[in-house]
Amino acid sequence: MEALTESEIRAAFVNCSKGEAKRLFVPRDLATRPWADLDYLGWRDPKAEDRAYLVTEQAGRLAALVLRSPSAAAGRGSRNMCSICLTSPEAGVSLLVAPRAGRAGRDGSSVGTYLCSDLSCSLYLRGKKDAGAGARLHETISLDEKIARTTTNLAGFIAKVMN
Repeated sequence: MEALTESEIRAAFVNCSKGEAKRLFVPRDLATRPWADLDYLGWRDPKAEDRAYLVTEQAGRLAALVLRSPSAAAGRGSRNMCSICLTSPEAGVSLLVAPRAGRAGRDGSSVGTYLCSDLSCSLYLRGKKDAGAGARLHETISLDEKIARTTTNLAGFIAKVMN
């Protein structure tokens, strides 16, 4: 992924108003992110643990999503698998729900998926961040194929939000 600026990120949100995009939290450490190892940029709002954000490139354009998760205590106790990168990290997996874009979202329609709670799919996939013992199943496909599968899974989720 190419490095992004705060203004590029704010302009890319597809499931919130421009006013909401201007007010939401964007990380201040964008210059130090490992962009070459990211398939998407994901982060949590430090002031509201139930809010998360994700931005990636889709069909040559940036697409960013506002996400919500149930309370932090929900789903604890069992180890689940991320629907995007197929990892079961010790840090956990959360159901993240996105309001749909446009009128459907304003009317309350949303879609959800299970994602690594810390939104570090790309780093787990590449072995840049330890997901813990038994977090990844042994696979015979290459890293490039795993990355392609991850980006396809993410594109599918974003398509559901935008349709």
